Amino acid sequence: MRRADRLFRIVQALRGGRLLTAARLAERLEVSERTIYRDIADLVGSGVPIEGEAGVGYVMRAGYDLPPLMFTRDELVALVAGARMVREWGGAAMALAAEEALVKIDAVLPPAMRAKVETVRVHARNPGDLSPETRALLDRLEAAAESRTALRVAYEDQSGAATERRIRPLGLWFWGKVWTLVAWCDLREDFRMFRVDRLTCVREDGTFPAEVSKSLRAFYAAMAASHDTPHR
Repeated sequence: MRRADRLFRIVQALRGGRLLTAARLAERLEVSERTIYRDIADLVGSGVPIEGEAGVGYVMRAGYDLPPLMFTRDELVALVAGARMVREWGGAAMALAAEEALVKIDAVLPPAMRAKVETVRVHARNPGDLSPETRALLDRLEAAAESRTALRVAYEDQSGAATERRIRPLGLWFWGKVWTLVAWCDLREDFRMFRVDRLTCVREDGTFPAEVSKSLRAFYAAMAASHDTPHR
Protein backbone atom coordinates (compact mmCIF):
# COMPACT_ATOMS: atom_id res chain seq x y z
CA MET A 1 0.00 0.00 0.00
CA ARG A 2 1.27 3.46 -0.88
CA ARG A 3 1.99 5.74 2.06
CA ALA A 4 -0.48 8.36 0.80
CA ASP A 5 -3.23 5.73 0.73
CA ARG A 6 -2.30 4.59 4.25
CA LEU A 7 -2.47 8.14 5.63
CA PHE A 8 -5.86 8.63 4.02
CA ARG A 9 -7.17 5.41 5.55
CA ILE A 10 -5.90 6.43 9.00
CA VAL A 11 -7.81 9.71 8.74
CA GLN A 12 -10.93 7.87 7.62
CA ALA A 13 -10.65 5.34 10.47
CA LEU A 14 -10.35 8.06 13.12
CA ARG A 15 -13.24 10.18 11.89
CA GLY A 16 -16.43 10.20 13.96
CA GLY A 17 -14.80 10.33 17.40
CA ARG A 18 -13.74 6.68 17.50
CA LEU A 19 -10.81 5.88 19.78
CA LEU A 20 -8.43 3.46 18.11
CA THR A 21 -5.10 2.13 19.36
CA ALA A 22 -1.99 2.01 17.22
CA ALA A 23 -2.12 -1.78 17.49
CA ARG A 24 -5.63 -1.83 16.02
CA LEU A 25 -4.69 0.51 13.19
CA ALA A 26 -1.56 -1.52 12.46
CA GLU A 27 -3.66 -4.68 12.24
CA ARG A 28 -6.11 -3.06 9.84
CA LEU A 29 -3.43 -1.65 7.58
CA GLU A 30 -1.03 -4.61 7.87
CA VAL A 31 1.94 -2.53 9.00
CA SER A 32 3.93 -2.24 12.22
CA GLU A 33 2.86 -0.13 15.20
CA ARG A 34 6.04 1.91 14.73
CA THR A 35 4.82 2.83 11.25
CA ILE A 36 1.47 3.95 12.68
CA TYR A 37 3.19 6.11 15.31
CA ARG A 38 5.28 7.76 12.60
CA ASP A 39 2.24 8.31 10.37
CA ILE A 40 0.21 9.81 13.22
CA ALA A 41 3.06 12.21 14.04
CA ASP A 42 3.25 13.28 10.39
CA LEU A 43 -0.51 13.83 10.21
CA VAL A 44 -0.50 15.91 13.40
CA GLY A 45 2.45 17.90 12.08
CA SER A 46 0.51 18.69 8.89
CA GLY A 47 -2.43 20.05 10.87
CA VAL A 48 -4.79 17.10 11.19
CA PRO A 49 -6.46 17.43 14.66
CA ILE A 50 -5.64 13.99 16.08
CA GLU A 51 -5.45 13.62 19.86
CA GLY A 52 -4.15 10.78 22.00
CA GLU A 53 -0.95 9.00 22.87
CA ALA A 54 0.85 5.70 22.53
CA GLY A 55 -0.67 2.95 24.66
CA VAL A 56 -3.97 4.77 25.06
CA GLY A 57 -5.26 5.34 21.55
CA TYR A 58 -6.02 8.11 19.10
CA VAL A 59 -9.14 10.05 18.19
CA MET A 60 -9.89 12.91 15.83
CA ARG A 61 -11.67 16.02 16.99
CA ALA A 62 -15.24 16.33 15.68
CA GLY A 63 -15.88 18.50 12.65
CA TYR A 64 -12.71 17.73 10.73
CA ASP A 65 -13.02 16.59 7.15
CA LEU A 66 -10.64 16.25 4.26
CA PRO A 67 -10.59 19.40 2.12
CA PRO A 68 -12.03 19.08 -1.41
CA LEU A 69 -9.62 18.51 -4.25
CA MET A 70 -8.78 21.75 -5.99
CA PHE A 71 -7.12 21.83 -9.38
CA THR A 72 -6.48 24.51 -11.95
CA ARG A 73 -8.05 23.94 -15.34
CA ASP A 74 -4.65 23.04 -16.82
CA GLU A 75 -4.17 20.44 -14.08
CA LEU A 76 -7.60 18.99 -14.80
CA VAL A 77 -6.80 18.79 -18.50
CA ALA A 78 -3.58 16.91 -17.74
CA LEU A 79 -5.26 14.48 -15.32
CA VAL A 80 -8.32 13.76 -17.44
CA ALA A 81 -6.41 13.53 -20.73
CA GLY A 82 -3.82 11.23 -19.17
CA ALA A 83 -6.47 8.95 -17.69
CA ARG A 84 -8.29 8.79 -21.02
CA MET A 85 -5.10 7.81 -22.83
CA VAL A 86 -4.27 5.09 -20.32
CA ARG A 87 -7.85 3.84 -20.56
CA GLU A 88 -7.44 3.37 -24.31
CA TRP A 89 -3.79 2.35 -24.59
CA GLY A 90 -2.81 0.82 -21.26
CA GLY A 91 -3.01 -2.70 -19.91
CA ALA A 92 -6.38 -4.11 -18.92
CA ALA A 93 -5.87 -3.39 -15.21
CA MET A 94 -4.40 0.03 -16.03
CA ALA A 95 -7.45 0.87 -18.16
CA LEU A 96 -9.86 -0.14 -15.41
CA ALA A 97 -7.90 1.89 -12.85
CA ALA A 98 -7.95 4.91 -15.18
CA GLU A 99 -11.73 4.65 -15.54
CA GLU A 100 -12.14 4.39 -11.76
CA ALA A 101 -9.84 7.37 -11.28
CA LEU A 102 -12.02 9.48 -13.59
CA VAL A 103 -15.09 8.48 -11.59
CA LYS A 104 -13.38 9.39 -8.30
CA ILE A 105 -12.19 12.74 -9.62
CA ASP A 106 -15.73 13.55 -10.71
CA ALA A 107 -17.14 12.45 -7.35
CA VAL A 108 -14.92 14.55 -5.09
CA LEU A 109 -14.63 17.76 -7.08
CA PRO A 110 -16.76 20.76 -6.10
CA PRO A 111 -19.62 21.38 -8.59
CA ALA A 112 -17.88 24.31 -10.28
CA MET A 113 -14.75 22.25 -10.89
CA ARG A 114 -16.75 19.19 -11.93
CA ALA A 115 -18.30 21.19 -14.76
CA LYS A 116 -14.84 22.01 -16.06
CA VAL A 117 -14.09 18.30 -16.55
CA GLU A 118 -16.76 18.23 -19.25
CA THR A 119 -14.91 20.98 -21.12
CA VAL A 120 -11.71 18.93 -21.53
CA ARG A 121 -11.44 18.41 -25.29
CA VAL A 122 -8.53 15.99 -25.27
CA HIS A 123 -9.64 12.44 -26.12
CA ALA A 124 -8.00 9.16 -27.09
CA ARG A 125 -9.23 6.29 -29.20
CA ASN A 126 -7.70 2.87 -29.71
CA PRO A 127 -8.51 1.71 -33.26
CA GLY A 128 -7.96 -1.91 -32.27
CA ASP A 129 -4.17 -2.05 -32.57
CA LEU A 130 -3.88 -3.06 -28.92
CA SER A 131 -5.20 -6.60 -28.51
CA PRO A 132 -6.57 -8.03 -25.24
CA GLU A 133 -3.49 -10.29 -25.12
CA THR A 134 -1.16 -7.28 -25.32
CA ARG A 135 -3.15 -5.46 -22.65
CA ALA A 136 -2.82 -8.47 -20.35
CA LEU A 137 0.92 -8.66 -21.09
CA LEU A 138 1.39 -4.98 -20.21
CA ASP A 139 -0.19 -5.65 -16.82
CA ARG A 140 2.12 -8.63 -16.28
CA LEU A 141 5.21 -6.62 -17.19
CA GLU A 142 4.21 -3.70 -14.96
CA ALA A 143 3.57 -6.04 -12.04
CA ALA A 144 6.90 -7.80 -12.61
CA ALA A 145 8.78 -4.49 -12.57
CA GLU A 146 6.98 -3.48 -9.37
CA SER A 147 7.69 -6.77 -7.58
CA ARG A 148 11.23 -7.20 -8.99
CA THR A 149 10.28 -10.47 -10.66
CA ALA A 150 12.80 -11.65 -13.24
CA LEU A 151 11.45 -12.83 -16.57
CA ARG A 152 12.66 -15.33 -19.12
CA VAL A 153 11.52 -14.09 -22.51
CA ALA A 154 11.64 -15.06 -26.16
CA TYR A 155 12.18 -11.99 -28.33
CA GLU A 156 12.31 -11.22 -32.04
CA ASP A 157 14.32 -8.17 -33.08
CA GLN A 158 13.61 -5.90 -36.04
CA SER A 159 15.32 -8.26 -38.47
CA GLY A 160 13.33 -11.26 -37.24
CA ALA A 161 16.20 -12.88 -35.35
CA ALA A 162 14.93 -14.74 -32.28
CA THR A 163 16.69 -14.93 -28.93
CA GLU A 164 15.91 -16.17 -25.44
CA ARG A 165 17.16 -14.28 -22.44
CA ARG A 166 16.59 -13.61 -18.75
CA ILE A 167 15.80 -9.99 -17.96
CA ARG A 168 15.12 -7.74 -15.00
CA PRO A 169 12.10 -5.56 -15.94
CA LEU A 170 12.47 -1.95 -14.80
CA GLY A 171 9.70 0.03 -16.48
CA LEU A 172 7.39 0.54 -19.46
CA TRP A 173 7.52 3.34 -22.04
CA PHE A 174 4.74 4.29 -24.46
CA TRP A 175 5.85 5.86 -27.73
CA GLY A 176 2.46 6.27 -29.41
CA LYS A 177 1.00 2.89 -30.48
CA VAL A 178 4.23 1.15 -29.42
CA TRP A 179 5.11 0.03 -25.89
CA THR A 180 8.67 -0.82 -24.90
CA LEU A 181 10.03 -2.52 -21.81
CA VAL A 182 13.23 -1.21 -20.24
CA ALA A 183 15.15 -3.99 -18.56
CA TRP A 184 18.55 -5.21 -17.49
CA CYS A 185 19.47 -8.06 -19.81
CA ASP A 186 21.51 -10.85 -18.25
CA LEU A 187 22.47 -12.11 -21.72
CA ARG A 188 24.03 -8.80 -22.82
CA GLU A 189 24.97 -7.70 -19.30
CA ASP A 190 23.59 -4.26 -20.08
CA PHE A 191 20.37 -2.27 -20.30
CA ARG A 192 18.08 -3.02 -23.21
CA MET A 193 14.71 -1.84 -24.51
CA PHE A 194 12.31 -4.46 -25.86
CA ARG A 195 9.24 -3.78 -27.96
CA VAL A 196 6.38 -5.46 -26.13
CA ASP A 197 4.76 -6.62 -29.36
CA ARG A 198 7.93 -8.60 -30.20
CA LEU A 199 7.91 -10.60 -26.97
CA THR A 200 6.68 -14.01 -28.10
CA CYS A 201 6.93 -15.78 -24.75
CA VAL A 202 7.16 -14.49 -21.19
CA ARG A 203 7.47 -16.52 -18.01
CA GLU A 204 8.51 -15.70 -14.48
CA ASP A 205 11.97 -16.77 -13.35
CA GLY A 206 12.42 -15.95 -9.68
CA THR A 207 13.13 -12.54 -8.21
CA PHE A 208 16.09 -10.21 -8.46
CA PRO A 209 17.70 -8.01 -5.79
CA ALA A 210 17.75 -4.24 -5.90
CA GLU A 211 21.16 -3.23 -7.29
CA VAL A 212 22.08 0.39 -7.85
CA SER A 213 24.14 -0.38 -10.96
CA LYS A 214 21.20 -2.20 -12.58
CA SER A 215 18.42 0.16 -11.55
CA LEU A 216 16.22 2.57 -13.47
CA ARG A 217 18.26 5.45 -12.07
CA ALA A 218 21.41 3.88 -13.51
CA PHE A 219 19.62 3.44 -16.85
CA TYR A 220 18.76 7.15 -16.94
CA ALA A 221 22.35 8.03 -16.10
CA ALA A 222 23.63 5.80 -18.90
CA MET A 223 21.18 7.37 -21.35
CA ALA A 224 22.23 10.86 -20.35
CA ALA A 225 25.90 9.95 -20.73
CA SER A 226 25.57 8.38 -24.17
CA HIS A 227 22.67 10.42 -25.63
CA ASP A 228 21.76 7.27 -27.54
CA THR A 229 18.88 4.80 -27.32
CA PRO A 230 20.08 1.35 -26.14
CA HIS A 231 20.23 -1.37 -28.78
CA ARG A 232 17.12 -3.50 -29.19
